[in-house]
Amino acid sequence: QVQLVESGGGLVQAGDSLRLSCVVSGLTLSLYTMGWFRQAPGKQREFVALINWSGSRTDYAGSLKGRFTISRDNAKNTGYLQMNNLKPEDTGVYYCGANARSYPSPRLHFSDDYDYWGQGTQVTVSS
Repeated sequence: QVQLVESGGGLVQAGDSLRLSCVVSGLTLSLYTMGWFRQAPGKQREFVALINWSGSRTDYAGSLKGRFTISRDNAKNTGYLQMNNLKPEDTGVYYCGANARSYPSPRLHFSDDYDYWGQGTQVTVSS
């Protein structure tokens, strides 16, 4: 049984940092592209960042590049999302996903292309 479990969310103030983790079990993570998406209340799930199987290639939503950093440790079957200088508009539920599709592909920016998802972790940024 495949499981993705996110953690690390919480309530922070604008300008603070958070590091999200995504622990994966039931599959060989090194065979998958990993992605992070987020969903604000009343909005669709949107792409945040992705990382290829080895960690050598990354891609970010344009507005987040420079503040967010995605990484992975295949030996630990874990992915990470470091979020710095958080803003109130970063508030939402953050989800990690695993995708068997190789990077690069524009399909990796779409949540419906992912094979597995975690349950999400809430991030709330107060002003």
